[in-house]
Amino acid sequence: MTSEPPPQRAGRRPRALRPADPDTAPGPPDDIQDAYLKRAIAELGALNDEIGAHGARRGGASLPVLSSGSPQAEILLVKYAASHAERQEGVAFFGRSGTAVLKSVQRLGIDPLTLYGTLCVKLDEVGFQPEWLAREIQIVMPRLVVPMGPRAVEALDAIGHPGAQPLALRPGELQRWTPATDAIVVPDIDESLDAQDAKREWWSAFRAVGEWHQSQPPF
Repeated sequence: MTSEPPPQRAGRRPRALRPADPDTAPGPPDDIQDAYLKRAIAELGALNDEIGAHGARRGGASLPVLSSGSPQAEILLVKYAASHAERQEGVAFFGRSGTAVLKSVQRLGIDPLTLYGTLCVKLDEVGFQPEWLAREIQIVMPRLVVPMGPRAVEALDAIGHPGAQPLALRPGELQRWTPATDAIVVPDIDESLDAQDAKREWWSAFRAVGEWHQSQPPF
């Protein structure tokens, strides 16, 4: 989540993994972790290839804007549409928005490599495709989603994620989105960077992400 496309990290142990009987376990924990990570990388790669091929079939002149961050992130950031810099590079949270998020999470004591950033509109020519966002969330399995702005909230509500509850437009409030995933709504980062009042409102809401992070068990 930087002004450069961020590197991917080694995956964390998936939350769904539970201690197994040593006599029946499929392998050491590191092997299981690696298998989950490789599968997530492969599934996201297939999704990105599909998005790119869809754009090519339509003869689109613009690049698809693909996700950035860890394929097994704890925190998933969702913007609705790309900025000019993101469109040029084809990478979500590239440029000013990525720099602002990076500085903010560092101030909150959050490892930037626990983040995954994506857009609702990945290809301008086709607009919002709910199934693409739904598949990303199913692959990454975040513990917290952070929709940025009303349109991102509406998009999350539209994907029909299993067990999801409608999100309220209450910035900075911790909400339960699904039985396994929390949500914190914040203002649109791109609309918050040019005025001090808007920056303060964004930061006031985003600080709740740090509070959520501090409350998580250390394992």
